[in-house]
Amino acid sequence: MTNEYQIRVVPEVAAQEDRLRSWLADEYGFDVRTIYGVRILKRSIDARQRQIFVNLKVRVYVNEQPKDDEYVKTEYPNVEGRPQVIVVGAGPGGLFAALRLIELGLRPIVLERGKDVHERKKDLANITKTQKVDAESNYCFGEGGAGAYSDGKLYTRSKKRGNIEKILNVFCQHGASTAILADAHPHIGTDRLPKVIEAMRHTIINSGGEVHFQTKVVRLLYNNREPINNNRVVGVVAEQTVIGSRLTVTEKEFFGPVILATGHSARDVYRYLAEAKIEMEAKGIAVGVRLEHPSHLIDQIQYHSKQGRGKYLPAAEYAMVTQVDGRGVYSFCMCPGGFVIPAATDKEQIVVNGMSPANRGTQWSNSGMVVEVRPEDLDNVKIEKCNNVSSELKVMAFQEELEKLCWQQGNMKQTAPAQRMADFVNGRLSYDLPKSSYAPGLISSPLHFWLPKMISKRLQEGFKVFGRQAHGFLTNEAVMIAVETRTSSPLRIVRDHETLQHIRVEGLFPCGEGAGYAGGIVSAGVDGERCAEAAASYLQQLR
Repeated sequence: MTNEYQIRVVPEVAAQEDRLRSWLADEYGFDVRTIYGVRILKRSIDARQRQIFVNLKVRVYVNEQPKDDEYVKTEYPNVEGRPQVIVVGAGPGGLFAALRLIELGLRPIVLERGKDVHERKKDLANITKTQKVDAESNYCFGEGGAGAYSDGKLYTRSKKRGNIEKILNVFCQHGASTAILADAHPHIGTDRLPKVIEAMRHTIINSGGEVHFQTKVVRLLYNNREPINNNRVVGVVAEQTVIGSRLTVTEKEFFGPVILATGHSARDVYRYLAEAKIEMEAKGIAVGVRLEHPSHLIDQIQYHSKQGRGKYLPAAEYAMVTQVDGRGVYSFCMCPGGFVIPAATDKEQIVVNGMSPANRGTQWSNSGMVVEVRPEDLDNVKIEKCNNVSSELKVMAFQEELEKLCWQQGNMKQTAPAQRMADFVNGRLSYDLPKSSYAPGLISSPLHFWLPKMISKRLQEGFKVFGRQAHGFLTNEAVMIAVETRTSSPLRIVRDHETLQHIRVEGLFPCGEGAGYAGGIVSAGVDGERCAEAAASYLQQLR
């Protein structure tokens, strides 16, 4: 017999299976010896009161062995010799598009400008060692995309566009912990996600698909070889880099409909699309800083206890949001027990992001603290580059100028400008800085002075609100690290709502976060699957 129950227990019961079995036996009148297994289906923490509770949905196996049904497995057929689809980018949008194409009997050809997860890791370490960024292999470019080495959080608020449970199950099939199926805020961890991504690549290749690294798409191929609207895309031209006795770069053509899943930092792709008259539009982003607290302080605040999380609770999370002068000010991508990382994609930039290992066990917790920026907000901003680009690239130009300004403030290295939180609110320079997880190092800088006023003033007011909402949050123990700009794509590649193709170019499927249709790993994966289905429908119509 199996029964499912929605229960509410204290953390020490939720964390220990023997205690949980005893609790269930007492609560529902079972002999504990007859409980052969307990499977947690959903889990969330209720920390609104001083007494913390864990909400669980559990499946209890009474006089019955648990079934091996922790996740739903997807079958991937062999697609050698089948019609092929070009997938540009091996981030979550591209990888899930490729896997879904295989399900549908099509052969994906995945083209990734960066390196595989193992080689990519070496280039990430070099950012700290050399203070230089490899423009093709960094925290944004390479196998797995921006999510592979920047946290692996799987939480999404997007519930309407696709099968989120399918995405989580595919992750489990490729090695992720099945805990992600239960947790309210699922998280794989930046130390474990690369192995999962590598397993997904092996599935693609073993099924007859292809994955090419250090292969950067530089232009689209059209049916009449002329890049004009109302044409049909039939493939791409890519530059392949080969490292042998000497480095060589050759061009190669790949043919098939194109799923364009390049991520939100492929600015060269955006520029090419603008020149090729592929219709795009500027969209809003959010800009600010990484705010880093000691993790024990966040635990104390969120769990209402001087002892912090204790033995049975995870590192505490928070979510902050308010409105200041008609724009949202909010926390973004909160990383409990994590690190702040250098996420620039080219020289003369400083960009910061956050990540957490699976155990969320570091002594710091951080989140983006950002301000909503709309395209119209930039009309009167005195940043030169904004006045010298087409309207669809205006927000991207603002990002670039702010990242360069930050690099200049950081002594033209990856040393990030930083300021203690209370000093920032009070307009004071920080004469020293707390110890930080940011490996390239920090330099004290008056962020309140050089950040654009529409950002700094709203952050100052927002921090005052958050300090009133959570006593102890507004503190000089916390440090602000500049600058967080890559919260989402600065533009949208316009596509048809029904076919998911570009509105004027057949055979081109803008996909995922980089195209402006997703915001994180799961939503990008969902959009990748949808684009794969749209590409399959398109090929069927061509026959």
